Amino acid sequence: MRFDEPRRTECPDEMLCALAAGGDRVAEETLVIRYNRLVRVCARPYFLAGGDSEDLIQEGMMGLLAAVREYKASRGAAFRTYAEVCIKNRLVSAIKAAARDKHTPLNNSVPFDPPLFSGNGSHYAYGTHNPALDDPEEILLGREAFQERLRVLEGQLSGFEARILRLYLNGLSYSEIAAEINRSPKSVDNAVQRIRRKLAQHFQSGDISES
Repeated sequence: MRFDEPRRTECPDEMLCALAAGGDRVAEETLVIRYNRLVRVCARPYFLAGGDSEDLIQEGMMGLLAAVREYKASRGAAFRTYAEVCIKNRLVSAIKAAARDKHTPLNNSVPFDPPLFSGNGSHYAYGTHNPALDDPEEILLGREAFQERLRVLEGQLSGFEARILRLYLNGLSYSEIAAEINRSPKSVDNAVQRIRRKLAQHFQSGDISES
């Protein structure tokens, strides 16, 4: 079945994935555009923890593309859930690989959002089967752990910085955040850099304090 481009934007994720699997590049592009913000949401905790923004986004987009091409509705998971797992696994694999190369931009990144691990702590590399895909509870627990870390960090930030952090982790661009809080994009960037420094200080000393 063929759809014109306007109708594709109205298709559910699962139908677009089926079309993409059949070679429909417009359907694939529609999904990539639809979930571009999810890539930013997944990548930004790692950027705050020291990673390179552009490299992280590129890795996340590769994870999203893999999700589009490999998704099977028969597995029972919603596409968004599957895409989130693929994106995060790709980011974690890239960071682990970068840790072995002291000259790569990602090598300073410290995972802030607990990646998807198995119960015994072993990591499942991107492209291999991850039991967390079959267990929504594992995904939920990972999110809850991240939210707890986020609450700890926010308690050490100024009210302005905490607000910026929330908007930033929700995937908004600097311009969108600036419009939301009625400040300049430069002011937003300065706040994000302060948050990064405080987080780095926390990982080095175990404490986040106002400097």
